Amino acid sequence: DSGGAPSGQSQRRGDSGGASSGAPSAGRRGSTGRWAWLARLAEQAHGLPRHLSQHSGGMIVATRPLLDCCPIVPAAMEGRQIVQWDKDSCSDAGFLKIDLLGLGMLSAVERSVELIARTRNERIDLSRIPYDDPATYECIQTADTTGVFQIESRAQMQSLRRTRPENLQDITIQVAIVRPGPIQGGAVNPYIERRQRLREDPDFKVPYDHPSLEPVLRETLGTIIFQDQVLEVAIAFAGFSTGEAEELRRAMSRKRSDAAIEAHHQRFVAGAKRLHQVDDETAERVFAMVRGFSGFGFPKAHGAAFGLLAYQSTWLRVHYGPEFLCSLLNEQPMGFYPSDALVHEAQRRGIEVHPPDVNESEVGCEIDAGAVGPVRIGLAYVRGVRAQEVAELVAARNAGGRFRSLSDLASRAGSSAASLELLAWSGACDSLVEGAQAGFARRIALWQLGVAGNRPPSGRGGRKVPGGVQLALPLDLPAPPALRGLSGWEAMLADYGTTGLTTRAHPLALLRERMPARSVTSRDLDTLAHGARVKAGGLVVARQRPGTAKGVVFVLLEDEHGTINLIIPPHIYERHRLTVRTEPLMLVEGKLERFAAAGGAINVLVDRVGSIAAPDQLLAEVKDFSMLDEQVRRGLAEQSAPDPATEDFRAVAPPVMSFASGRQR
Repeated sequence: DSGGAPSGQSQRRGDSGGASSGAPSAGRRGSTGRWAWLARLAEQAHGLPRHLSQHSGGMIVATRPLLDCCPIVPAAMEGRQIVQWDKDSCSDAGFLKIDLLGLGMLSAVERSVELIARTRNERIDLSRIPYDDPATYECIQTADTTGVFQIESRAQMQSLRRTRPENLQDITIQVAIVRPGPIQGGAVNPYIERRQRLREDPDFKVPYDHPSLEPVLRETLGTIIFQDQVLEVAIAFAGFSTGEAEELRRAMSRKRSDAAIEAHHQRFVAGAKRLHQVDDETAERVFAMVRGFSGFGFPKAHGAAFGLLAYQSTWLRVHYGPEFLCSLLNEQPMGFYPSDALVHEAQRRGIEVHPPDVNESEVGCEIDAGAVGPVRIGLAYVRGVRAQEVAELVAARNAGGRFRSLSDLASRAGSSAASLELLAWSGACDSLVEGAQAGFARRIALWQLGVAGNRPPSGRGGRKVPGGVQLALPLDLPAPPALRGLSGWEAMLADYGTTGLTTRAHPLALLRERMPARSVTSRDLDTLAHGARVKAGGLVVARQRPGTAKGVVFVLLEDEHGTINLIIPPHIYERHRLTVRTEPLMLVEGKLERFAAAGGAINVLVDRVGSIAAPDQLLAEVKDFSMLDEQVRRGLAEQSAPDPATEDFRAVAPPVMSFASGRQR
């Protein structure tokens, strides 16, 4: 195989490949001929872009047609054109470059405002809300920010307890500090420690590496948090011109920027020594702060915009909790937490959340009738039911009144037999089953709707026919046979299998009796001392292994009372890698950590990892995909025919934030 070698050289390799040849041809390949030229070309090509890709939200604006200014190529989407230049070339050409961010929280906030106006007859103007609201800042300072924009992650929550923001400027710094740039630049811990010192001693003097840096870094307490500060430090400390400082900033914004930044290194050190007569150690220390920002960091304006939205979303969560939750659920998937975790957290705060119901639910989540009624999960949350069928069902109910029976539902809803069965198994039809005891309504509804969809041809309903779905005749349905009721665990599996969440008992509440002796809950952790040995379990909400954490894995568990933060050292993770990556119900042992410097945040440093055993009584054999990677396992689970009655929890567990892959279902 020539391996893509130039044809002439390939021919020579073939000619000299016999046993009578002297030294192997590979020995001459790198010194003469076309192979030498190939090596030189490879050196020149090293570092060039590997392929052409499209910025998902980048827009450029010019004073003349772009066709007259730069090369343009058609994009994959019909009718869309892209410029062949990268962002730096567009900037050099003088184009106005704009990055458009599609933020789901903006839509959630807008939905909240409209919902508040509809349910409470109050029109909220977010530009006029009080930006010094004590209740809002109390939630931020105590890290009670689940579902809030930008400051809801576990890293942000851990930081909030230590920084305790008091105004919008503090929040602006907060949203910018948990980023690769400040972390790699060593800015996070010094900023937090100095802020804590100032809170304890207002006369504390913030240290600066050089007096020239004080005007530039005063608001961030001597650390580099924003991109803008890189330019200001280079100008004030190293004597860079504005253009030179901009070149340094652009070098840091590139993914493969090490070589470009190093080119500015000597100039930076020499400039600092010339301008301020500093020693090499000081100059190198300041440049190390700058170099650390080669990771991603926010401009201050970006941080300010995000900080404002973070405050507004927290304010809505504090003062209009049901409406804010309803809006978050309608904007999923977004944010750090799955819908199930958002619902459980809201319930712990006293917000009522009701399951889907064919007579009460709208297409999306809504607030039930009343002054400020409970949040009602929308029928669109039932997986497998087409959006058109959900809309037609709601339209039929609005036009002809509430459904009076399962037969009435089958004859008017316009849904296929399969969709009606999914609605029944989700519990959305329970209210139409009269006199059923707890645990029996779903099975009865499933059986009777199955009969309604499988009558003789003259009365068959739920069948797809040209032009739509053939409706069932509104005939009385036969009484069901003796059916076994669903246990609490089976009902919970049905909830997760059909909607991805449960508004009823938390899985850990159902498993609490099966937990090992002396295991504790998240609520118990508040009463234990630092260093105590603990055993705890919960439903996995998030798994993270940041590149800046040196192999440490962070896992967030949830039980019926709250959440538990786990810190899994690298050697423990490697030993229990499969369990950590795939088990939705984890049982861990370790040492409780509660450091005063951490603002009272509680973590469990894990040294043993296991899983929680599910109930013994199963309707069928458990489908165990645990030996596969989670993404593959879930793909197989989704491809198989859904039979919620026979699913185990691993097959229906809600999606979690899993490492760098985003949410995996």
